[in-house]
Amino acid sequence: MNIQKGNTAVVIIDPQNDVLSEKGANWGAVGASVTENRTVENLERIFKAAKAKGYEVFISPHYFYPTDITWKMNGLLEADEFETGTFARSGALNLTGFLNSGADWLERFKPYIEDGKTIVASPHKVFGPQTNDLVLQLRKRGISGIILGGMLANMCVESHLRDFVEQGFEVAVVSDAVAGPRHPVWGDGYKAAMINYRFLAHAVVSTDEVVDAMN
Repeated sequence: MNIQKGNTAVVIIDPQNDVLSEKGANWGAVGASVTENRTVENLERIFKAAKAKGYEVFISPHYFYPTDITWKMNGLLEADEFETGTFARSGALNLTGFLNSGADWLERFKPYIEDGKTIVASPHKVFGPQTNDLVLQLRKRGISGIILGGMLANMCVESHLRDFVEQGFEVAVVSDAVAGPRHPVWGDGYKAAMINYRFLAHAVVSTDEVVDAMN
């Protein structure tokens, strides 16, 4: 994959407290993977490189509003998210209680996300970008290549990857800028994602490789 800022953008999925902060609702499931991969540090390196080298940055956030609780069918993860209040906001047009909540950005990422240049898409509601405007935002800017990172590796990141490939984008997934949950019965989500990324993505690369390639 040829990474060049004219048509390549950085897309970060769910850079939010509930999945990246030690105080987040999901730290018990994802904390070991986040720590081992240095996911937070590597995401920050990608943010810094993108801003320094003029790459556009897109965020695909995950939010739930009180009205979403009335959904009549949910998978296991969705049910757990509602039960734990993961990514919960007080309303689509209401930011009461949002600051420093589980749905808010990790504090160290805020200078990059809130610089007035980063494109924050509308929220995806389950796993993939089919329910938000991310693909539209990318297309409107002539983006055809994506550097992809964020959370969770085997759920939202993989779902975004699959849809991007179906939409005709070239995608490089950054293997140490993601992390996954571990479950005593279901297994290691990060390991599962790494297998699928290699079958699906145009490139699976490290943060070092991406930062070196961005020029």
